[in-house]
Amino acid sequence: MIDLNGKVALVTGASRGIGRAIAIRLGGLGAKVAVNYFKSADAANEVVEEIKKNGGEAIAIQGDVSKFDQAQNVIKATIDAFGRLDILVNNAGTTRDNLLALMKEQDFDFIIENDLKSVFNCSKAALRQMMKQRYGRVVNITSVSGVMGNPGQTNYSAAKAGVIGFTKAMAKEYAPKGIAVNAVAAGYIPTDLTNALPQDIKENIVKFIPMQRFGTTEEVADVVAFLASDRASYITGQTLAVDGGMV
Repeated sequence: MIDLNGKVALVTGASRGIGRAIAIRLGGLGAKVAVNYFKSADAANEVVEEIKKNGGEAIAIQGDVSKFDQAQNVIKATIDAFGRLDILVNNAGTTRDNLLALMKEQDFDFIIENDLKSVFNCSKAALRQMMKQRYGRVVNITSVSGVMGNPGQTNYSAAKAGVIGFTKAMAKEYAPKGIAVNAVAAGYIPTDLTNALPQDIKENIVKFIPMQRFGTTEEVADVVAFLASDRASYITGQTLAVDGGMV
């Protein structure tokens, strides 16, 4: 049984999709959870209420973590509320897909800022507290697109591949300080980002998944919960694919 009682977790981009499932799972396992959101206040508050309904403790914290000063404020607000920070889940991110020849420069820069720079911002901001505690768990949500590439997603694939490299480097730097850093590479998980895909494209995607189905946000959350717990105390610098066997 995974036990997160006494632990404090911050999940970025936690108002919907994978982030929502992670926040609810960590709260259900006993962690006090800071639910970060940028624009979706109502959705974030629904996540908080869901955690509380299940007997947990949670707060919603607004902030655009792609901006360094706002990321610092989100970390500070978490520590001010709960007194410490044990688990950081860098989940915030989005997509702006297009073929490279048609992709606008601002769409490339936007995804790098939101999907990669946000990981740097929050991880750096959390380090002082985690080093003081000599304990920390950082779980970065990446994608199979960052492992194998995906047509129409040069920006997203580059950002998510960057998250994997960042994870490996940070893990080596801070393992002696009691901080474990891992990544979860999500496959095709139905969320707001994927629900807009045409049905025929979804059917074609399933053909390339050995398990012949999409994953669920809860299946990703289960893996994150394990990596965030002391059950994974000797694991760091790893990227675990939750993808039905795609990669």
